Amino acid sequence: MSHRITGSASRWRRITAALLLSSGTASALNTGTITSAALSPDCLDYRVVGICYWLFCTQFGCSVRTSAKIRHYVPDAVVSSYANVGENPWLEVRTMSVPVPGALGGGDGTTNHDNENNLAKFKNADVIGHPAGIIFNRFVSSFGYTCAGAGTPYQPYLLSTLDTLAWRYNVPESVYPESLLPGRREIGARLTLNLWGNVYPRGGFLHQTDDYKSAAVVAQRAGDIVTRRGQIHVYRPLVGNARAGYWPADELVEGDAATGKWQELTPTLSSSCAVFPHGGTRIQAQRGDYAWALWRPYSCCRRRGQIFLGSVDFYQGTSP
Repeated sequence: MSHRITGSASRWRRITAALLLSSGTASALNTGTITSAALSPDCLDYRVVGICYWLFCTQFGCSVRTSAKIRHYVPDAVVSSYANVGENPWLEVRTMSVPVPGALGGGDGTTNHDNENNLAKFKNADVIGHPAGIIFNRFVSSFGYTCAGAGTPYQPYLLSTLDTLAWRYNVPESVYPESLLPGRREIGARLTLNLWGNVYPRGGFLHQTDDYKSAAVVAQRAGDIVTRRGQIHVYRPLVGNARAGYWPADELVEGDAATGKWQELTPTLSSSCAVFPHGGTRIQAQRGDYAWALWRPYSCCRRRGQIFLGSVDFYQGTSP
């Protein structure tokens, strides 16, 4: 059983549709377009999922108070996956990932044999804090209590140009079991003939004839890195810290919406979220540049006492 909050959803859905319509496609992705896309009730998925218990004490004695435990998704970051160094589709942050020694170019591999299917794809990746900030918080507050995400607006969490050894040479992850054993950490499934690619090694190269799927796999790799601590990469962890009455998102896992989901920002602008792999129309970007907002689930409850006694969940869906 769950309680989905719908009182403000229809109003915000109309506002979001109008903003996305006015933005058109997201071929020239900017901060205004990204911020407007964050006003999405579908991606937010606001729910009451349980009850929290607090011990409240005064000089006259103690009592147990309760508050609703809520769960909703937060757009923590914008993850860009693009072919050429310095061409992040998010225009305002391009200067964060300009060419540096060891990371000067990009693009795909080539083959001179028409009968070969051995084309290596390469994508840079940037993970940068989502810019919605205050506007998103106001949007969520119209539904009820708000949980804080782990992301800081415009904070770079991963810039692949600074992660040269791991991103371009797969050192040391090329020898990890996840990289060598088929069926480990894959996006999609071989049996269903819908395998998009492997998460490991978490670098910019892969073999995939579909450019959209290549970009999605690389975006998943970047999200996989930043949502974990202690990875052998040059990055800043995008991880929340649990505390009384606050439960941050778990590590991102491919295909598991309970750990995170993706909202396409370019080459098309979506008002909904999904996990990879997904169906539907997938438009190829002309310049090989793609971007998604990474939404992550957080649960929290309003503090109503000095000591947190615990919580009871009555919703067992895609909540943390």
